[in-house]
Amino acid sequence: MIISLCDDPQDVADLAAQRVADLLHDQPRAVLGLPTGRTPILMYDELAERHAAGEIDFSQVQTFNLDEFVGIGLDHEGSYRAYMQRYLFGRVNLPTGQGHVLDGLAADADVECARFEERIAAAGGLDLQILGLGANGHIGFNEPADGLMARTHTVALLDASRHSNAGFFNGDVDQVPTHAMTMGMGTILKARRILLLVTGDEKAATVAAMLRGPITTHLPASFLQLHPEVELICDGAAASQIR
Repeated sequence: MIISLCDDPQDVADLAAQRVADLLHDQPRAVLGLPTGRTPILMYDELAERHAAGEIDFSQVQTFNLDEFVGIGLDHEGSYRAYMQRYLFGRVNLPTGQGHVLDGLAADADVECARFEERIAAAGGLDLQILGLGANGHIGFNEPADGLMARTHTVALLDASRHSNAGFFNGDVDQVPTHAMTMGMGTILKARRILLLVTGDEKAATVAAMLRGPITTHLPASFLQLHPEVELICDGAAASQIR
């Protein structure tokens, strides 16, 4: 795993945006796997600014989001579809229908998950998967457990994950859905390249365990050790226990 150490969260965002810009320059029809949460927001801001400056073209790109909450629709401001519209889709020239997000109101979540896998395959697979890191070591909504699902699936969210998302639900954890759909670790690891963005000292111990510890389902991020092309882009605070 390549470790790119940055000074602060803005530098992490700038470097991540540069990686995306370089990919789209070389592969205008690239397929991106995209995260949500607080960490990627600065990267999305930078991508939007570069698009406005004429430096990045999303017109031939396809994107697939890591996850979505079960039980809320795209018009709910806490949905990840709304998040993507707010922070990226509505700010760049990504055509309607080319930004794929799981449907939280699907009549059958399992069927929706299978459909999502089929769409990724039809697009030729993910060229670049961008990830954040949960404080408990989750990737997407692949939570620490005795076993992990390989493909896109539904999952019951742990309290830690619901609390970390409360900010998107007016700070009220009781409004955060109890279940979500998420790409599985197998789907994520099939991406040709992976960028992992991590900031903040509250994740320093998780970063160290992910890099140095055993590969275990109780720390899903540890499975990234198996991928041949992962770049960890982090600030000094997140890297404080690996120097």
